[in-house]
Amino acid sequence: MAKTAIIEAHGGPEQFRIVDRDVGDPGPGEIRIRHHACGLNFIDVYQRTGLYPMELPHALGMEAAGVVEAVGEGVTHLKPGDRAAYACTPPGAYCEARVMPAAQVCPLPDEISFEDGAAMMLKGLTTHYLFRRTTPIVKGDTVLFHAAAGGVGLIACQWAASEGIRLIGTAGTDEKCALARDHGAAECINYRTEDWVARVRELTDGKGVDVVMDAVGADTFDGSLDCLRPLGFMISFGNASGPVPPFALAILGQKGSLKITRPTLFAHIAEHESCQQMAAELFEKVTSDDVKIRIGQRFPLEDVAEAHRALEARKTTGQTVLTI
Repeated sequence: MAKTAIIEAHGGPEQFRIVDRDVGDPGPGEIRIRHHACGLNFIDVYQRTGLYPMELPHALGMEAAGVVEAVGEGVTHLKPGDRAAYACTPPGAYCEARVMPAAQVCPLPDEISFEDGAAMMLKGLTTHYLFRRTTPIVKGDTVLFHAAAGGVGLIACQWAASEGIRLIGTAGTDEKCALARDHGAAECINYRTEDWVARVRELTDGKGVDVVMDAVGADTFDGSLDCLRPLGFMISFGNASGPVPPFALAILGQKGSLKITRPTLFAHIAEHESCQQMAAELFEKVTSDDVKIRIGQRFPLEDVAEAHRALEARKTTGQTVLTI
């Protein structure tokens, strides 16, 4: 039996229940993993509220780290006793142990703790595809990154600095702006006290940035387009403030032949080989100290509802983990 956080209806954090579930044995292509820590992400909120509907009841959680207990037929990249971490579908990471598909579960280097492994996979692999798999970004380019003091943001600040990319961040307090700068942001703008669009234009001598990376969504979308240089690239990869409303495609031409995409991590890691390679490159960033994982909050699994409330209220910085 394994304690598991489930929801039986979409809604607020009060929907969570902690139940005991049978774990069972892995079938072909599966593993059984016992978790040491689980990560918390905004996609979990989207699934809980029903923005991303799912069949209920269902356990939530998309990433975790722990020790492989058993492997099914055909699994060759993991064996019992291996340390491992993952960020992948199906949801169900908020638990002590589970059986799950093995293809996107990655061997975790000994140098990386279970808590760091649980905190870094979804956000770190997201940072990987933003900088390496979406559009060419090279040394000297300028990126605007919203929520720069958040979980993805603090990794992105360090990743950009390690590769000579100028990252301009936004955040909601002076303290969060300072945190982003401490992690490698060249500049960070407090969007509550400054006109961030005008400030971005000022910081780029009126030219605009090469790329915007925006997980905030509705509140920042229009302004983000106004921050791009002609032929600039908009990456909309989240909806923290709500989904982006429909817009006229012609506006991209009017603002300088802009390009836009709405990627998901799960498309990038769908192939086993791609996922394992991306994870290996992420782990190298961490073990080389180019990227340090900052865990700002820890909650026991039983307090998952409180963890969700803190995340939605934007009271968190860095990564949040659920401890087992």
